[in-house]
Amino acid sequence: MSTAPERIAVVTGGSRGIGRAISTRLAADGFTVVVNHASGTDAAAATVAEIEGAGGRALAVQADVADEHAVAAMLDRVETDHGGVDVVVHSAGRLALSTIADQDLEALDALHRTNIRGTFVVAQQAAHRLRAGGAFVGLSTSVVGTQVPTYGAYVASKSAAEGMVMILAKELRGRDVTANVVAPGPTATELFLDGKTQEQIDALAKVPPLERLGRPEDIAGVVAFLVGPDGRWVNGQTIRANGGMV
Repeated sequence: MSTAPERIAVVTGGSRGIGRAISTRLAADGFTVVVNHASGTDAAAATVAEIEGAGGRALAVQADVADEHAVAAMLDRVETDHGGVDVVVHSAGRLALSTIADQDLEALDALHRTNIRGTFVVAQQAAHRLRAGGAFVGLSTSVVGTQVPTYGAYVASKSAAEGMVMILAKELRGRDVTANVVAPGPTATELFLDGKTQEQIDALAKVPPLERLGRPEDIAGVVAFLVGPDGRWVNGQTIRANGGMV
């Protein structure tokens, strides 16, 4: 009796928040998941343990997404050990909130190194390595559309990321590889909730017509659809997963 070939998914920033939910969901869907992390070794190990405890397959690999040599080495290891790469989800990102007038430019440079250069590096490496039937998914933000004050630097970086992935989808013509972006609205992660009062959280939860914050699992479900068999006809799109925010 033949067995199905191993399917490999690499999730950058895969050890925390939305990235962790994506990692666990793809593992539940049968992927061997490479949980990439920049520095959170304990969180990555905990994510791998959670996946393995549920009967899935995972490994943690450290790499700075903005370092092309580190990303290439990570994917070289995956290809050597597992034979190829089928899915790359670029969830790693950095947030710095400030008005444009007061934005610290060193913080801006650090944010853009991760969010713009990092997206470009990961997309570039994925373009060389994804197998036929594969998928690339980038993560953006619905604030690109809602344009909330103090998000100027972040929105600039995520707008750039959206544009890159739309072009990538066209450049992968003939490869049977899709490229899409998921842009979450307010999602109840540790990073999002940190520093907010309960009053602020309650107000944000009322913004979508569904009147709640998103859950990391909500975003992971959209990603799982895009990289699964039912999402093969969706390509070159930004999906705003935000409960109906305008």
